[in-house]
Amino acid sequence: MEESAEPDRREIPAKTDDDRSVEEPAGPADVSGQSSDQNNSTENKTDVVDPLGNRLKLFNKVMEKSLQRVIADASFHRFAKTFHPFYKLKPQLTKDIHKKFVSELQTSIQDDITQIMEEGNLQCKLEELDRLEEESKDSKDPAWRPSGVPEQDLGSFVMPYYLQQREYLRRELKRLKKENAALAQRVRAGRERITQTEQLIASGVEEWRASTSTLNALASLSPMQDFDTL
Repeated sequence: MEESAEPDRREIPAKTDDDRSVEEPAGPADVSGQSSDQNNSTENKTDVVDPLGNRLKLFNKVMEKSLQRVIADASFHRFAKTFHPFYKLKPQLTKDIHKKFVSELQTSIQDDITQIMEEGNLQCKLEELDRLEEESKDSKDPAWRPSGVPEQDLGSFVMPYYLQQREYLRRELKRLKKENAALAQRVRAGRERITQTEQLIASGVEEWRASTSTLNALASLSPMQDFDTL
């Protein structure tokens, strides 16, 4: 009798609750149960008004739920079904490989999420959105709406930026003027020191010339002339 191409399903481990929730669609009874649960949850939500939560916490919760779904899809039942010949030969080794695979998969996904948050600076941006939303609640000014005139809309958007740049340029100009005044003072002080040094050098040269002429005059006298003068 020829062997069936399809593996014996009795040797494959039974599905877990996570496998059934992912693979099997809900039946009529499940749908009714879900609808009743949804109605109950809706009634509970209407009783307690849940304020807008922190966006960072919401993001982390969504990522956690997504990671749980991915791990649930990588269940041991599917793993053993895919590698059934190997599982049939070495079931314990297959379980160990599956545990290692799930652990590495979870670590890799968590590292990728952390890297995305760091590269995109998501934490600061989400906190900034929370802060802006909180500040807008207390604002009584009407929200900005386009007037229909592009020139006015563009001017109202660009003018604050230009005013900010003008104030920045004024501060920079004031700082540069102060630095230039300090540099000019240092240049004047340096020139004064150079003038004093030149005067000292000139006076030293004059003294050297005077001493040289005196030595030349003494050297030109003969010994007899020196004796007669005595």
